[in-house]
Amino acid sequence: MLEDLKLQVMNVAKRAQAEGLCKHKSGNFSQRDPETGLVVITPSGVDREALAVDDMVVCDAGARVVESAHGLRPTSELLMHLKAYEVRPDVVAIAHTHSTYATTFAVLGRPIPAVVYEHSYLGCAQGVVPVAPYGRPGTQALADSIAAPATENDTFLLRSHGAVALDETDIAGAYLKACYLEEVAEIYYLALTAAGGAEPESLPAEELEKWAYPEQIKLS
Repeated sequence: MLEDLKLQVMNVAKRAQAEGLCKHKSGNFSQRDPETGLVVITPSGVDREALAVDDMVVCDAGARVVESAHGLRPTSELLMHLKAYEVRPDVVAIAHTHSTYATTFAVLGRPIPAVVYEHSYLGCAQGVVPVAPYGRPGTQALADSIAAPATENDTFLLRSHGAVALDETDIAGAYLKACYLEEVAEIYYLALTAAGGAEPESLPAEELEKWAYPEQIKLS
């Protein structure tokens, strides 16, 4: 069932481990099938290096496991994923990472401003990556905490926890946003450090919306 989606989710989960956005068994990934509404999600407690396609778990919108070939449980963050899909019907994929710099700002409860133009890829309504209120991992409280930021933003932080990226296309798109988020967070951290804690100048949301491919470039 949904074998292509399982493969895509597994590959991104492995890539996140290899590239350091998730370490050990932290973080989780999912993709929703628009036709059935079913969600393919990473399992709980499995080393990503050992992940196989059949380890992916399929769930419905009611958090019921529909398929788990090896009897594995879905990640304990399933409720958070389902809440994001509920408030954002356009979203089909979610990447939840514990990347170092983004999580540092999540611990501080500090939103990340647009200090570089790459921020425009993050899909933030106000031009700033917001922080969702704290919710204990794996609880309905955590799921509820993301409802507001997920409604208006494709990327946001989880207070004292990690980062989330949403995408309307596929899990690769969600992971790309997670990568950009970590890059922007690192640059912001380094800028703060270099300036002795002084806030760097940031780009306003309206500036981020102005980018367009240069019309002077002629394609043959």
